[in-house]
Amino acid sequence: MKQFFVIALLVSTAFGCKEKNKESETEDAPKVLAETQTSDKENEDGWEVLFDGTSFDNWRGYLVEEMPETWKLEEGAMVFYPPKERPEGESYNIITQKAYSDFVLSLEWKISEAGNSGIFWGILEDEKYGQPYETGPEIQVLDNQKHPDAKNGTTHQAGSLYDMVAPSKDVTKPIGEWNTCVITVNHKTNVGKVVLNGEEIVNFSVNGAAWDAMVAKSKFATWDGFGKYKTGKIGLQDHGDIVAYRNIKIKEL
Repeated sequence: MKQFFVIALLVSTAFGCKEKNKESETEDAPKVLAETQTSDKENEDGWEVLFDGTSFDNWRGYLVEEMPETWKLEEGAMVFYPPKERPEGESYNIITQKAYSDFVLSLEWKISEAGNSGIFWGILEDEKYGQPYETGPEIQVLDNQKHPDAKNGTTHQAGSLYDMVAPSKDVTKPIGEWNTCVITVNHKTNVGKVVLNGEEIVNFSVNGAAWDAMVAKSKFATWDGFGKYKTGKIGLQDHGDIVAYRNIKIKEL
């Protein structure tokens, strides 16, 4: 009888452990399923991840084949550190491996104190254009409080279509915090817009007479290649200041 009781106790304990493990697996399942569904949903909606925090596979330096060593991977972000000694004329702008025409680009940026950077599109990579900004329009990334460019008019402030369209308001977060930026460029519908931290702050035409008029009134009026290319690379700017980007994805339209 004693032997039977021990066996029964062991069976009961084993069954109880099995049930407990089953409950634990059930509790964990929704988390795993939710993550899988999110990933699948993005794929179904046509999003392409350009930077997932682990590699620079989708990026390289402008006019070079490799990624500049001045860009580092840190805590899921790509961070640019300007070199202490910079050869004259040397820059470390980066561009996507692929070219894009009509798209929604989503990313997060964090600028250093008194820092400056930018997000380009429509870049033609050609030796005659030494910098991405010579062909690619720019959405400004800036410390509005301490960088002097913010005092050169609102068309130079964070979120602006640089030197052409000012943001309707300043919705930037304090230095040290991440800003979420969503840029739409659609030549088919002639619509460009910037949504910064959940608010649409800039809206503009991307081609035709309205675009030409904006360029004509800007510093780019006499630049022969500026804003001329509907298909081009996406770029992130080296403006000599520390800047970080993360969670970069794009959806072609």
